[in-house]
Amino acid sequence: MWKQEGRKRKPAPADHKCSPAKLTRKDTVINLTTNDPFPNHHNPTAEDCRAVRDDLLAFHGFPQQFAKYRQQRLNLVSEDEINKQESVTSSCHEESVLDGLVSTILSQNTTDANSQKAFALLKSGFPNWEDVLAADSKSIENAIRCGGLAPTKASCIKNMLNCLLEKRGKLCLEYLRDLSIDEIKTELSQFKGIGPKTVACVLMFNLQQDDFPVDTHIFQIAKAIGWVPIEADTKRTYLHLNRRIPNELKFDLNCLLFTHGKACRACIKKEDNHQKKETGSCPLLNYLKKT
Repeated sequence: MWKQEGRKRKPAPADHKCSPAKLTRKDTVINLTTNDPFPNHHNPTAEDCRAVRDDLLAFHGFPQQFAKYRQQRLNLVSEDEINKQESVTSSCHEESVLDGLVSTILSQNTTDANSQKAFALLKSGFPNWEDVLAADSKSIENAIRCGGLAPTKASCIKNMLNCLLEKRGKLCLEYLRDLSIDEIKTELSQFKGIGPKTVACVLMFNLQQDDFPVDTHIFQIAKAIGWVPIEADTKRTYLHLNRRIPNELKFDLNCLLFTHGKACRACIKKEDNHQKKETGSCPLLNYLKKT
């Protein structure tokens, strides 16, 4: 899953009271408003987005780790007969929205391999989400410990499940498929510990919505190639890019920028990150020279 970057937080005490998140919290609620935070910054253009997408696709190919989500989108786009609905839905819903949300929570501040292992161990130890909800926090922490921040993530998952059961009467998020993007953001943002990047990832990967999450890799590339001003932060970058990037390019471009950012030192200058790998001639060098 798309790796989430965030600040480490002290483990929150278990809180089973379900109450809406405070709307004033900077890191909790996403509002894709009609106002561009950088109205005088006209990059990227649709042509820029398409060119970068094509260059990265030619260089990397489409990332295999996101292939199943891409196929789900293609299935939905090609769905033109009602009698095909059942088979298409079955294919698209193989990973539930709730599975996707928990998987994304577990991907925060860790590697893809560790987060996938943590999710597999959680599902192995607790076959359904009712089992997770009934388990004590320590047992959940032990199951997901390999992914890091186990107390914080266990608390977030337990709180979310409690709130979901209280509000909906069952542990299922499939109802989100019938809501608008803004409604989905409102629904997911009510859960304590579910921040903007997590919501955006669920929107893009699990709900096949046209959204553009911004993680550390994409944020740094966006600044390096001049898609946002140098003073931009991740929240304003998210708002700006979601307004500027055509919907039909968002998914592929996001997956490709994320994949490229993890590999290329020219775009992401973090010499202390041993996971970075040289990729040879960077396909974005021409764009970097323009900034």
